[in-house]
Amino acid sequence: MSFTFINPEALGAPNGYSNGVLSDAGGRLLFVAGQIAWDKNQKIISDDLVEQFDRALANVITVVTEAGGASEQIARLVLYVTDKNEYRARMKEIGECYRARMGKHFPAMVLVKVAGLLEDRAKIEIEGVAVL
Repeated sequence: MSFTFINPEALGAPNGYSNGVLSDAGGRLLFVAGQIAWDKNQKIISDDLVEQFDRALANVITVVTEAGGASEQIARLVLYVTDKNEYRARMKEIGECYRARMGKHFPAMVLVKVAGLLEDRAKIEIEGVAVL
């Protein structure tokens, strides 16, 4: 199974995501619920945004792996953040964490600023869709 990344020239070059992802396989869809930066005891691992991002993304990948997939099969990620300015200020570090886990695989992504998340200490929540 492979993806074709759709990035129309008319939209300019995306940075760290793809505008569209086309799957050429009739694979199964895995919808990954929003994951936050908690451990197996459901405790937030840190108050640091970058550490929370890294753990939340790792948790998404853990769900994909458990279903028999790999990070390269993630077609879409939705990131919910409570502070977009902090996210912007730490984008370089977040990008380093992202590439350490996902390499140069950039699915369709959206980032949404929210007033809060269910877990008070959570600064970011990530959900995804993978094609397995």
